[in-house]
Amino acid sequence: MKGLKKRLNAGETLTGCWLNLGSSVTAEIVGLAGFDWVLLDLEHGAGEPKDLLHQLQALEHTGAAPIVRVESVAKQRIHRVLDVGAEGVMCPQIKTVEDAETAIKGIHYPPFGHRGVAKMVRATGFGKQFDQYRQLTHENLLGIIQIETKEAVDQVEAIAAIEGVDVLFIGPADLSMSLGIFGQLDHPTFTAALDRILTAARNAGKATGILLFDPAEFDKYQAMGIQLIACSSDATFVANGAADLAKKLNQQKRKVDPN
Repeated sequence: MKGLKKRLNAGETLTGCWLNLGSSVTAEIVGLAGFDWVLLDLEHGAGEPKDLLHQLQALEHTGAAPIVRVESVAKQRIHRVLDVGAEGVMCPQIKTVEDAETAIKGIHYPPFGHRGVAKMVRATGFGKQFDQYRQLTHENLLGIIQIETKEAVDQVEAIAAIEGVDVLFIGPADLSMSLGIFGQLDHPTFTAALDRILTAARNAGKATGILLFDPAEFDKYQAMGIQLIACSSDATFVANGAADLAKKLNQQKRKVDPN
């Protein structure tokens, strides 16, 4: 464990990046880049659950703590990504208090939750550290609920109050879509929803997070008190790098062959 939850609770602002190619190679490259955490995306990413183990192994010797975004709050999905070594779980498309409670209970063992018990898994050193791992799950495992629907905003105070919800993570694209103002992050309706989320988290003593479209927005959102801030992805790095180089080469080519 890399102490991500403890650092968050200590008030640090932690920078992250999405990993959505399902590649252990890009996971290692991004993990070594200097981010505090990375998000392995099983909701929209190209990778399959079977790719997760290799990505987590690649991240082991880097400074980036691995969080996994699951595609379902089913307890089997959540406890499988934890068993393989995730330090936190992000649950998307939460719409109700019941959805959030189901997700959080899936992260923790009984009596607090309903996570299934398996000792011979990677997270516990294949049984060698099971007792320590089980005792410290509340201290170490990060429960992240995405607030990205109008329904979730309408119930955000109750969601924030749930024990075990550590972070309310704002999904700007989905939230603005749900509010009927896609991409208009300066729209009064979006800013009102953002203020309500931040206030609910603050009143409940919980952290907030967000995915930025532009790194220049970092100061703006940090000033709001948002601590878990992500920007870009491995796919974006590859796509932008390839497009930029192709453009430069084509410009050079046209100097020689204008046709």
